[in-house]
Amino acid sequence: MTALQYPHHFSTGSVSLAALGNHAANSGAAAVLCLHGWLDNAASFEPLAQQLPDIPLLALEFPGHGHSGHRGADAHYYFFDWVQDLVALCTAQNWQQLTIIGHSMGAMVATALAAAFPELVAKLVLIDSLGFVTDDAANAAKQLREGIKSRLKPISRKPSYTSVADAAAARQKQSDFSLTEAMLLAERGTVATAQGVSWRADMRLRHSSVYRLTPEQAKALISAVECKVLALIANDSPFAGKAEQFAAHYTQLQLTTVRGGHHCHMTQAALVAGEIRRFLMA
Repeated sequence: MTALQYPHHFSTGSVSLAALGNHAANSGAAAVLCLHGWLDNAASFEPLAQQLPDIPLLALEFPGHGHSGHRGADAHYYFFDWVQDLVALCTAQNWQQLTIIGHSMGAMVATALAAAFPELVAKLVLIDSLGFVTDDAANAAKQLREGIKSRLKPISRKPSYTSVADAAAARQKQSDFSLTEAMLLAERGTVATAQGVSWRADMRLRHSSVYRLTPEQAKALISAVECKVLALIANDSPFAGKAEQFAAHYTQLQLTTVRGGHHCHMTQAALVAGEIRRFLMA
């Protein structure tokens, strides 16, 4: 039996959101909200949930990912719209002062949420992510051009696989984890088709962004984060050498290096869980 065995469903009014929890919805415990990375899904937190059975976790899936709804045909996937989705969800559920665990893109969304809506976030755990993806202001026109061009291209047909195992094998080749972790993502993230199986994720997620924050904007957002933050940076990740540029701008940051790659919360779950437990219980 998986640790994240309880499905949850929410609506923000504009999109449906799916989640998996390790506690039932009526358990009465305030859940720790878990936010996955780009093109991942709620199952990416399964290894961590197995190590933290006593802590109620709720792994939410962003629009366009996993079992959550896709945005309308006339919409796109702006980074800050995911922040709005969280604000709408918190308002609908009357959530405040959340503890959030975010991986990669999920950590960036959580950071932006904490900066703009400090009343919603009490503690942040950032897994192999610190700050935001940025670019110099001088490149704004180029970024806008490339983003719009990518949107106007015909949407590629989703790849099809004969089985979930084949989809997992394809994902594993592009990642820093084993087939075991890839299977978790594939079992949650694929859907049966006439040809076999395909990924559920919206192909528009692969469009280039039409904008990037400038370094100055990113640092201003980070400086607005009031809550305590634990950043767990993997020592075998391309991100490892980039964390320091943003670290000084957090007012309450504990920066820790952990063993593993970008998906260290999956491949080194016991180690990452131990660091999270110490932070949450402090």
